[in-house]
Amino acid sequence: NVRYPGQNWSLAVEVETVCHPDRDLLAVRVVSPLLARGQVAIRICFPYGTGATVTADWAHPDAHETMLHRPESSAAVFSRKLDHDAYEVMAQWTRGATLRQVAKHEFVLTPRAGTDRLELVCAFAPKPIRGRLPTFARTRKAAVAHWNRFWTTGGAIDLSGSKDPRWRELERRIVLSQYLAAIQCAAHLPPQETGLTYNSWEGKFHLEMHWWHAAQFALWNRLPLLEKSLGYYAAILPEAEHTARRQGYAGARWPKMTGPAGRESPSSVGPFLIWQEPHPIFYAELCYRAHPDRATLRRFDEIVRQTAEFMASYAEWETNRNRFVLGPVLQCAQEIFPKNKTLNPTFELTYWRWGLETAQQWRVRQGLPREAKWDRVLHGLATPALEDDKYLFAETARGTYTEKKWTDDHPSVTAAFGMLPGPGIDRETMRRTLHWIRDNWNWPDTWGWDYGMLAMCAARLGEPEGAIDALLRDTPKNHYGINGHNYQRPGLTIYLPGNGSLLYAVAMMAAGWDGAPAKRAPGFPDNGQWT
Repeated sequence: NVRYPGQNWSLAVEVETVCHPDRDLLAVRVVSPLLARGQVAIRICFPYGTGATVTADWAHPDAHETMLHRPESSAAVFSRKLDHDAYEVMAQWTRGATLRQVAKHEFVLTPRAGTDRLELVCAFAPKPIRGRLPTFARTRKAAVAHWNRFWTTGGAIDLSGSKDPRWRELERRIVLSQYLAAIQCAAHLPPQETGLTYNSWEGKFHLEMHWWHAAQFALWNRLPLLEKSLGYYAAILPEAEHTARRQGYAGARWPKMTGPAGRESPSSVGPFLIWQEPHPIFYAELCYRAHPDRATLRRFDEIVRQTAEFMASYAEWETNRNRFVLGPVLQCAQEIFPKNKTLNPTFELTYWRWGLETAQQWRVRQGLPREAKWDRVLHGLATPALEDDKYLFAETARGTYTEKKWTDDHPSVTAAFGMLPGPGIDRETMRRTLHWIRDNWNWPDTWGWDYGMLAMCAARLGEPEGAIDALLRDTPKNHYGINGHNYQRPGLTIYLPGNGSLLYAVAMMAAGWDGAPAKRAPGFPDNGQWT
């Protein structure tokens, strides 16, 4: 409502905004009697770009260009040039409306006199757009059909019969996270951790986070939304192979913080991180479980093979103890550990064991013999280290339990028997580890995806109450706003890996996992409080 000072009346302005499901196109409808009075219009502005969190720079109008072309009275083409980049914006609007330029890069669209409705459709493309654009009504119809199809296919969870009062909040997070993941995490490139909403980490995406963003699509029977981004690994395979060769390894070393070209970004962390390396094998296995055929094997064979080649060559033989080890130098998922001193982190060791064995299974499925050098690493790989009958986060993390050290950042040791099925992991040892983490961790220093990771571990251990408690733990990094976004801190108010982690964990808890108890919803409490 637009209210006028000193007067007791107001006039509504209704604005409806729709994104086209298949095109880079935005449609807007404004309805208000204020349009007819000439008191409301649509303003179109074009900013310069920045590397900052908020990418619009309105302070340097001379740094970029906007050229206006008028092919007809109710349409316009804006040709944009920013440094060496260029793109086109085609706009169409309600007949009779008038477009005028009011400043550099700024335009105002006003309706015909006496009209209380104004519609605008804008399409964006790197090259000139041919043909007419769909109307607002057609765009809205396409969006309605798209979202009806989305919500009536794939997985769904209804908790409304539950007695535990927390069901409403959990279901709210589930539904909103499904929506946010669909619009933010399902493009042809892996997403930024803030998706498309604003800029994070200089616009780069993080491949270790790709799992937390998008692996969940497979569990919700929306595998195509994951598959869209998997072609990226084939596209950057030559770059990943070059990185491995340059560092003296075989196969392909996948980057951590990167962009469309697949090059590693300058960082004190990224070039040393390794837990993203087995991810492509995990994605390939998700696809194979959905489509166990030769086409899937052919599609991912090279990616799986080159990933395993790197993993086997990365493990180093420790002669004095007759074993293969990981590190140093490495940066583990729990990034607080010094990379030049960290040896054998438990999660990474387990992921190496799982990844190499799964790669061997890909060979067997194709009628090929097991790869001897992969088996040599598998059979000789170090086992996770213990302290006080619990798993150390890394072999070099002594003092964790005796001195309560290293309780910051991700409790990623739990991913070894949560995100992963835990090859080589002892259940009771992990149970003691999880309970200690639950009671002693520095929760304000965590990240949003940690809570789904903990829930998966609790579920696999047969502790469904603990899984629910982890998903809904009251701590700042596990806060979900009214729009469903996972809040982390000022400047990082959107964190989509948290949404994806929640969805992966809940899907497991509802539909089960390999080796799960043979009952409905094995990861939810069977205490009469949850339906």
